[in-house]
Amino acid sequence: MRIDYSETSKIIASLTEGETDEVALMATLACELHSADDRFDWTGFYRVTAPETLKVGPYQGSHGCLVIPFSRGVCGAAARTGEVQLVDDVDAFPGHIACASSTRSEIVLPVYGDRGQLLGVLDIDSNQPSAFDQSDVEGLSAILSDTFSAKGTWR
Repeated sequence: MRIDYSETSKIIASLTEGETDEVALMATLACELHSADDRFDWTGFYRVTAPETLKVGPYQGSHGCLVIPFSRGVCGAAARTGEVQLVDDVDAFPGHIACASSTRSEIVLPVYGDRGQLLGVLDIDSNQPSAFDQSDVEGLSAILSDTFSAKGTWR
């Protein structure tokens, strides 16, 4: 099954209406996204908890890495550059951190707070190579924006 971003966005909006706690929003988003697409093998957030440091937040799937420095991996690259990372082959990504040996491709989107501060990243791994494309970037970006900026917590 492949995600219907429009339908999933409506479901998330309904579930999160009135909620402003960012951890509750992250947990709900991770759960809904993870169950909406068979390509999504690990779906979750890494939160900025110290300078240049991400720590695992709410997620669905097997265990994630606990700590990721901005200087390493796909999540670190998204946090460091502020740009979406769309990786067709994680083994070809310089400095990739293998949190799970089954991961073949990955998409990571930076997430910002209402004052422009980086709060973390949304990380989705797949056990399929080249699993993600521009439609995923657009769909996930819209869901992040709709979910968090409407709550006044994220933009």
